[in-house]
Amino acid sequence: MAMNNRIQRDRRSIRVPGYDYAQPGAYFITICAVDRACLFGEIIDGLMHVNEDGIIVAEEWRRTEQIRCYVSVDEFVVMPNHVHGILCILDPVRRDPARRVVPAMGQPHGPSVGSIGGIIGQFKSVSTKRINARRRTPGARVWQRNYFEHIIRDERDLARIREYIDNNPAQWHLDRENPLIEGGSGGNRATHRVAPYEW
Repeated sequence: MAMNNRIQRDRRSIRVPGYDYAQPGAYFITICAVDRACLFGEIIDGLMHVNEDGIIVAEEWRRTEQIRCYVSVDEFVVMPNHVHGILCILDPVRRDPARRVVPAMGQPHGPSVGSIGGIIGQFKSVSTKRINARRRTPGARVWQRNYFEHIIRDERDLARIREYIDNNPAQWHLDRENPLIEGGSGGNRATHRVAPYEW
């Protein structure tokens, strides 16, 4: 029970307190597969080769901007056990009010619609359903419960993160998410928490 309480505190603490994650801006997102298992393909000679599940992940990540007029997808990469991507929330004036979902009654639970948390939650839900339908494994978990985000501060920050994402497959042998390297964070972990990246 004490471990579960610590996990809950850790999950909450990785968001910036009081920050509105629905406001316009660019966000660097990392989402890991459950237990950091290599579900989405493999790296061969520094290149990512996605499998069928990895194709689904890439398709659903791209669809993020197709179904939300207020979101733009920038650089992203599907890795063997995680996805890195940049999501941009555009000026709220460009949002389509007809696409807004209003709860039937009471206060909404979880992240607000249109926020980074809401967008990631929907991405994870839809990609999980598609992957489980393909595998015939209804209800199986695909993703960790949490995700890591970094608020991109300026053009220099954006350029550095784009380069990091672009080079990520070639750096897999050094990647902290690679379960095959000593000190990697792959395998079963009690906290299921994404360690912060140094930006």
